[in-house]
Amino acid sequence: MGIDKFVLPEGPFEPNWESLKNYQVPQWYLDAKFGIFIHWGLYSVPAFGSEWYPHFMYVKDRPEYTYHLQTYGPHTKFGYKDFIPLFKGEKWDPYAWVELFKKAGAKYIVPVVQFHDGFAMYDCPFTRWNSVRMGPKRDVAGELAKAARENGLRFGVSYHFAEHWFFFHPGRLIDSDVNDPEYADFYGPAQPKETSPDEAFLDHWLERLLHLVDTYKPSLVWFDWWIAERKSVFEPYLRFFAAYYYNRGHQWGEGS
Repeated sequence: MGIDKFVLPEGPFEPNWESLKNYQVPQWYLDAKFGIFIHWGLYSVPAFGSEWYPHFMYVKDRPEYTYHLQTYGPHTKFGYKDFIPLFKGEKWDPYAWVELFKKAGAKYIVPVVQFHDGFAMYDCPFTRWNSVRMGPKRDVAGELAKAARENGLRFGVSYHFAEHWFFFHPGRLIDSDVNDPEYADFYGPAQPKETSPDEAFLDHWLERLLHLVDTYKPSLVWFDWWIAERKSVFEPYLRFFAAYYYNRGHQWGEGS
């Protein structure tokens, strides 16, 4: 359907560079010299390699692939989705995190609320695969935002859903649960990394992002690297998002 289906909030910004160049970085960000970016998610359960475990566990000849077979068994029997019941977060205390970050001198915190793996660490209405309905059954982003703001820290979000387009493609190339239609809404398009997202995926990427902004009112939004590599398809969506976000910030009194 494209960007035209989305409605821009009232405000001083339009989705074009001439308008967007008038944006001024808020004073709080200019003054804040230190912030904490956080990777914590479903990939913390295997805790092997890095947060890219869910990708590499399906890549033959990778250490993660061998480790997974030896530790959890065949990919058809135990895939990435099967870590979810083990991801409980029963000892997680957002206030303890914030206390530590504040003591370290941080002025803002930015958790990855949506990694490439498709598991949302917030109350996302567009997928059943989120931390409120599964795993910890807690709104991780919401709880952390509350703790941060109560302690005078700014709260931002890091949104890496763009990479979900290709992240599980290796699972297509082997006998694995990625090929099971029952889990298509989790493993996503799983397309080759060399391809570009189609309109349906881009619309969904933006739809989830706008909801995230409206619900959690982040003071900062960060994207990961692949958007730059696919600039030709993401650029109009990024322009719309920038205008949308800046207008929301204007409405919230966050600076313009």
